Amino acid sequence: LDEQLALLQRRGMTVQHLAAARHHLLHHHYYRLQAYWLPDEIPAAVAGDHAFRRGTTFEAGVDRYAFDRKLRLLVMDAIEKFEVSLRSRWAYVLYIRHGTHAYLNPGLFRKTGEHQKCLARIENEIQRSPETFVAHYRNTYAEPAMPPVWAACELMSLGQLSLWFRNLAGSADRAEIAAPYGLDEQLIQSLAHHLTYVRNVCAHHSRLWNRELTISFRLPAHPQWLKEAFNAERPKRVYNTLVMLAYVLDCIRPGHLWKSAIHALLNDHPKIDLPAMGFKPDWSEFALWGGR
Repeated sequence: LDEQLALLQRRGMTVQHLAAARHHLLHHHYYRLQAYWLPDEIPAAVAGDHAFRRGTTFEAGVDRYAFDRKLRLLVMDAIEKFEVSLRSRWAYVLYIRHGTHAYLNPGLFRKTGEHQKCLARIENEIQRSPETFVAHYRNTYAEPAMPPVWAACELMSLGQLSLWFRNLAGSADRAEIAAPYGLDEQLIQSLAHHLTYVRNVCAHHSRLWNRELTISFRLPAHPQWLKEAFNAERPKRVYNTLVMLAYVLDCIRPGHLWKSAIHALLNDHPKIDLPAMGFKPDWSEFALWGGR
C-alpha cells in the first residue's frame, strides 16, 4: 500500500491523509479506485507517463467513488420500481386480453423460437425457485404445469421481461402495456433494454457516473417539456437515463422523492463533473426537475 501511495505521489498526486488513503486502498484496492482518478491524468502523449494534473488529490478520487456508489443505489432503486410496474402491466394486459396462461400461447408472439427460449427460462426458474407461491402452485394444481401469468412474471428478470415484451405480436397488446407511461410501446421496449444494461452495470458495482453507455434508448419526441429535458447531443451518458427514470417514476409514484434525492446527492458532491455525465448546463431549470 505504501508503494502504491508513493507511486501516486511520484506521478503528481497529493495525498492529504495517508492513513485514510491506506484504508481506502486496503478495502477498495488500487485498480478499482484508478478508474476514479483517470479524469485527472494528463494524456500520455503529453506527459510521457501517467502523470496527474497539478492540484490532483487522492481524496477527490475517493469523493467520485463515493458519489458513484450512491448514484448506483439511486438508479437501482428507480429501475426496480420500473421493472415491477412493467411486470404488472405485462401480466395484467395478457390476462385481461388473453386469459390466465396467455404467455404459454405461441400464437401471441412474433417469433416461435424466441418464445420457446423465453418459456424454457421460466420453466427452469420454476424448477429451481424456492418461492412460496411456486411451491403452493405445484402442491395445489396438477395442470397446467406452469403457473398463471401473474405468478410467472415474478420469476422474470428485467432482461427476460424485455424479451417477452418485444416478442409480443399484437401491437395493441404492447400499446396497452405502455399506456400508463404516456409513451409509445417501441420506446418502452427500447427503455427496458437500456435499463437491463444499466442495471447490470450497477449490480456488478461498476463505474456509472461518467461511463459511455454502450446501449442507449430512443428519446421521446413528445411531450415537448420532456423532450427538451434530454441531452440529444450526449445520448450515451447517464444523464438521459436519469431523465427517463425521473419521468417514469412520476407516472408510477406521483409525489416520490427520488428527484429530490438526485438533487441532494449532487449538492453533497459539488465537485463532480456534471458535463462528463451528460448534464445540460441548465438541467435543473427544466420542468421535469422542478424548474420552469
